[in-house]
Amino acid sequence: MAASQQQASAASSATSVSGPGSAGGSGPQQQPQPPTQLVGPAQSGLLQQQQQDFDPVQRYKMLIPQLKESLQTLMKVAAQNLIQNTNIDNGQKSSDGPIQRFDKCLEEFYALCDQLELCLRLAHECLSQSCDSAKHSPTLVPTATKPDAVQPDSLPYPQYLAVIKAQIACAKDIHTALLDCANKVTGKTPAPPTGPGGAL
Repeated sequence: MAASQQQASAASSATSVSGPGSAGGSGPQQQPQPPTQLVGPAQSGLLQQQQQDFDPVQRYKMLIPQLKESLQTLMKVAAQNLIQNTNIDNGQKSSDGPIQRFDKCLEEFYALCDQLELCLRLAHECLSQSCDSAKHSPTLVPTATKPDAVQPDSLPYPQYLAVIKAQIACAKDIHTALLDCANKVTGKTPAPPTGPGGAL
């Protein structure tokens, strides 16, 4: 009788330990979630930030509000320092609160000005290269991989080669003129040109 009671208590304890969430049960298991990727507005915002970093005009537009804010802060700090120095000279009590340093604000303002200057120089250089490209090679050259994409005003390949050869000859002439000018300034005599038949 006592043995049967012990077996029944053991069975009830085993059933109470094992449940839906136990290791041997058939409860739901949590699966690891894959890392989220940037899609939609987040990805477009990242691309826009990269374009702003590489585009000098967009970078310039982004720095203009920062320059205005830095200028306002600079004028405010300059006025506070001037008032404090005037009170000290007159023997009056100055304000107990901390005042920003004028040189730090001025350094920040000059740093923004330097960045704006670099952006403007880069934009001017890009515009000059674009104008030179449109001047010396105004028409497109058709590619052999896309014969259907030939435009009516495209430049034939032989004519394109002639343009490139003329540009190379012009660059060589400029290089020779610069060397002659440098030799005249320094007083050096250029070496005589040698050809297949020896010295001329």
